[in-house]
Amino acid sequence: MQETPFSLRFQHLQPYSMSDFNATDFTNPSTFILLGIPDLDATHVWISVLSCIMYTIALLGNFTILFIVKTEPSLHGPMYYFLCMLAITDLFLTTSTLPKTLSIFWFNSREIEFNACLTQMYFIHCFSVMESGILVAMAFDRYVAICHPLRHSTILTNPMVATIGLAVVLHACIIVLPTPFLARRWPYCTTNIIPHTYCDGMAVVKLACASIHINSYYSLSVAILVTGLDVFFITLSYTQILRAIFSLPTKDIRLKTFRTCGFQLSVFLAFCIPALFSTLSHRFDQNVPLHFHVLMANIYLLVPPILNPIIYGVGPNIFGTGCSSSLLV
Repeated sequence: MQETPFSLRFQHLQPYSMSDFNATDFTNPSTFILLGIPDLDATHVWISVLSCIMYTIALLGNFTILFIVKTEPSLHGPMYYFLCMLAITDLFLTTSTLPKTLSIFWFNSREIEFNACLTQMYFIHCFSVMESGILVAMAFDRYVAICHPLRHSTILTNPMVATIGLAVVLHACIIVLPTPFLARRWPYCTTNIIPHTYCDGMAVVKLACASIHINSYYSLSVAILVTGLDVFFITLSYTQILRAIFSLPTKDIRLKTFRTCGFQLSVFLAFCIPALFSTLSHRFDQNVPLHFHVLMANIYLLVPPILNPIIYGVGPNIFGTGCSSSLLV
């Protein structure tokens, strides 16, 4: 039986660097080591403080949305039900990564068990797909509310909203399910150090000493298919919304509605662009600095959960009625 190298037995007591990648020799480790943000070790403290502040804002904002909608009967409608689904998804999405990331920065707690790593991988991708699907549902709700205001209450009934929500959840859970099972089947015999702050799917399988084309093609297909279809449906919805906006009677109302709807569309772009960049750069652009890649991968998991409560919750109150059916009623 091969003895565990000295450097591995005491890795949790030592700082980690990219040079450690070639210092290991083992098969199928029971734990992985999360490196954090490579080449930015000196700024980990400042990044951690900023991340903690952003995480706190995300928690407070999304819990506030849930509390207000629950306690205010006038908000018990499709738009706010979807907003609650988005808030819950954001809470799970940020909590699946940030606590572990902060423990890396603050306590040097870099180890994560193999099964826990695969579980984290699954939930990160699952909640990301859910978020994208809910944003599509919200765009559809706004399309019906603005373009067909008299039919809104008959189209988007409570059972229909529940059905859409269930479909989004099942779609995300099923389409992401093969990812951890594919990652689990590979042998890992070179290193157990993941140059990331969390168990990103491709960052993990790239450590396998086997051909990972199945993982690569599947995750790329999912990213393009899911994001591509969601972008298409959201673009289609907002195209119809913009046509309705420009037919509104006064310039002031058109400007307010266009501004709020534009902000909502920006939230979706802030989510999907970094996500697509993270997915595609793993495969096609080897010249992207690793620390930049990791930062972008963290941005798309942290920034939208902060912006969503502001844009969808506070935005309509700041800009008047906003992207709402009341403009046309």
